[in-house]
Amino acid sequence: ADAHDADKAKAAIARTFDEEGLSVLGWRSVPVDPSCLGASARRVMPSFEHCFVVSRTGESGIALDRKLFVARKRIEHELPAEQRTYFASLSSRTLVYKGMLTTPELGMFFADLSDEDMESALVLVHSRFSTNTFPSWPLAHPYRYIAHNGEINTVQGNRNWMRTRESLLATANIAGLDRAFPICTPGGSDSMSFDEVLELLHLSGRSLPHAVLMMIPEAWENHATMPDDKRAFYRYHSSLMEPWDGPASVAFSDGTVIGAVLDRNGLRPSRYWVTDDDLVIAASEVGVVNVAPERVVRKGRLQPGRMLLVDTSLGRIVDDEEIKGSLAAAAPYAQWLADGMVSLPELPDREHVVHSHDSVLRRQQVFGYTHEDMKVIIAPMAKSAAEPIGSMGTDTPLAVLSARPRLLFDYFKQLFAQVTNPPLDAIREEVVTSVGSTLGPEANLLEVGPENCRQLVLPFPIIDNDELAKIIHINDDGTMAHLRSAVVSGLYRVADGDYGMRTALDSIRNQVSDLIDDGARIIVLSDRSSDSVYAPIPSLLLTSAVHHHLIRERQRTKVGLVIECGDAR
Repeated sequence: ADAHDADKAKAAIARTFDEEGLSVLGWRSVPVDPSCLGASARRVMPSFEHCFVVSRTGESGIALDRKLFVARKRIEHELPAEQRTYFASLSSRTLVYKGMLTTPELGMFFADLSDEDMESALVLVHSRFSTNTFPSWPLAHPYRYIAHNGEINTVQGNRNWMRTRESLLATANIAGLDRAFPICTPGGSDSMSFDEVLELLHLSGRSLPHAVLMMIPEAWENHATMPDDKRAFYRYHSSLMEPWDGPASVAFSDGTVIGAVLDRNGLRPSRYWVTDDDLVIAASEVGVVNVAPERVVRKGRLQPGRMLLVDTSLGRIVDDEEIKGSLAAAAPYAQWLADGMVSLPELPDREHVVHSHDSVLRRQQVFGYTHEDMKVIIAPMAKSAAEPIGSMGTDTPLAVLSARPRLLFDYFKQLFAQVTNPPLDAIREEVVTSVGSTLGPEANLLEVGPENCRQLVLPFPIIDNDELAKIIHINDDGTMAHLRSAVVSGLYRVADGDYGMRTALDSIRNQVSDLIDDGARIIVLSDRSSDSVYAPIPSLLLTSAVHHHLIRERQRTKVGLVIECGDAR
């Protein structure tokens, strides 16, 4: 790193710390030996500094970490590119040594790790090549709280929803939290984003195991023998945050507790050993640390959705059932759910118009159904009540190159990681699969209370006309104002062409915002009444336009969206 830029960065860091009520006591150059590095790692090697910081108002422990968190996020967002600084830890309890290093190089590169005065009751080590991101020094593991083997397949959605929720985030535990936004660093890896959200949940007041189980819950919806209080714990938190899903073995520590958790499908290995001198070892493979077999008093494989935890303040291993039992008993989750959650099948039936099939051909033409759709897809599905099976690939042109008009859906494909991961069989693996969701407003992710679960539960993402009528008329008797719905037409004048569609989208966005301000908490976007004068806006465009508008207006978490459309496939 350029010495002049490094000095300017240190001065800017000190100023930000000062603005946040912190003082820099001094800097220590971390001794390193670059001679052991490969050419690529040496070419992009940064400089290393150990910064000593205190709070001018005397905070220590996690209270100090909370002030450091806001200061660090500000520095990450505000420093110019030439002064870019990465904080490997900046914690009152942990030190992180990492980089573009092989396992043998780690101890040779960082002289501190060979110092006899370096002692720790716990250590978290990660040694693995990057698969989803290009290798770099900041993206090496471990992060500030975790080391991760696997990938978070849902990370793009998780990041987007986290950005959306920032409009509601507030906690008395972290002063000036809004100065730390965005929580997820743009351009970071899936593991970095996971670590950043975990850090926020922990610093806001939840224990580290609690925060981990919010993000990586075990399979609970179809678990027949799960205790009711534990099921209520998971159901409550599912209304706060969606899982960060994918093959994952995650080790975590805050300097006091250290543990590991496996994803609900158990798609990554994780094993542990306990020796007769109370040494606990957990690793992704057997033989990572040489231990004489006669010294092992307990060993096993971490099960899907289970957690292994060592609490150094208690001096013992905390069992998975004890962890989850304690968390489930910490609040009256079952009562909150009974008072706030409403299940769609439990709503009363509502009268509605039953449309005839006289206009089926016209609607098939309007919504782009082809002869091939009817013969190859619709007819087999109608006969077998199952998805049609094909083979030998497809010779269909890419939508952007096709000479035929194509649906907007055809321009989008699955992400690479979604396709290559082990496929799941929802029939044979029913216990770990679910298609249920919740609908309605969200509350502050960082607060715990009954208002967080006042939502409508949908057993399936696809609903029929009878169920849609239940949603549209949910508050007709005045008992569910917190789930009041409104219908917005997603049509535009055909004669006005492109301009008409753009104008209609602007009008729809404003209409939805006004309805939310008036108290609507479920918006139904519908193209039901299309005809020769008014054509349907493609549902994907309509939904995304409203969704991103509400994010910009900081209204997205106040409302749930339902789409009634004829073009969905």
